[in-house]
Amino acid sequence: MRLLNQIHGRGTERISEEYPDVDVIEVPIEGDVDPAITGDALVALTLASNLDQLVPRVRWVHSFSTGVDSLPEAAFTAEVLTCSRGAGAVPISEYVLAAMLAFEKKIPDVWIHDVPEHWNFADLGGLSGRSVGLVGLGGIGEAVARRALAFDMEVSAFRRRPLPSSIPDVRMVSSLAELVSGADHVVVAAPYTRRTHHLFDAEAFSHVRPGAHLVNIARGGLVDQDALRAALDDGRVATATLDTVDPEPLPAGHWMFTHPRVRLTPHISWSSPEGARKIFDLFLENLGRYLRGEPLEGVVDKEERY
Repeated sequence: MRLLNQIHGRGTERISEEYPDVDVIEVPIEGDVDPAITGDALVALTLASNLDQLVPRVRWVHSFSTGVDSLPEAAFTAEVLTCSRGAGAVPISEYVLAAMLAFEKKIPDVWIHDVPEHWNFADLGGLSGRSVGLVGLGGIGEAVARRALAFDMEVSAFRRRPLPSSIPDVRMVSSLAELVSGADHVVVAAPYTRRTHHLFDAEAFSHVRPGAHLVNIARGGLVDQDALRAALDDGRVATATLDTVDPEPLPAGHWMFTHPRVRLTPHISWSSPEGARKIFDLFLENLGRYLRGEPLEGVVDKEERY
């Protein structure tokens, strides 16, 4: 097997160590590539500008991105396209729990730097008994659900395909309106596609339980930011914790940087000490499947774009 690889250096070494019989050819991420270079598969970086040249030369394309919304159109012409879906489920779910705890415990507002007006008194919330609504129940949604259940939260979920939950204590609902109307915390963990663009619009926000906390760790395009601003301004959404926005990065002076109800991070919820290794491990497992003729993990539906 010949593998065209855009993850150079240590990436090539790891592939060769795990599968010494695979012929690994390093190819650039930009510029022209010798037409004589062909292969069976391509390990691609999302930022590569020459995928239109490389994709037709292979059967299988694997993207190191956990999503595919930022891939160039050329990637979707591959016979088989896979991505690193689920690689960040653990750190992202930990981020979500941290965000919900920060909202309930009013962190960092409760930090003190002088003698407070009241000592030994605060009006803090908690997660036990609170409800969380998950929009999307893939790897990230399930990881959030398991951790939320460990905090004795009530967990509901909505997804486009009417499939049962693999987690017994997660209640599936039939509509987004039903989900958000009953949730203290709403977690956006759905894929971003043409169907889900601005899934959270003014209509969706009109059903949100007043005072709810919105967490978006998926993609900024899922949320109509004008509708979100209106919901924040009138208090229907008490706080929005946003790790993803549209566009990224936001331009200087954007209202989200200074809105008192917005908690903004620069798309880092995936970050962890083992993050990069986990992504590469998923690819190596898939490469083994390919060599053995087994079904691949993380196969992208090229019509639905996830």
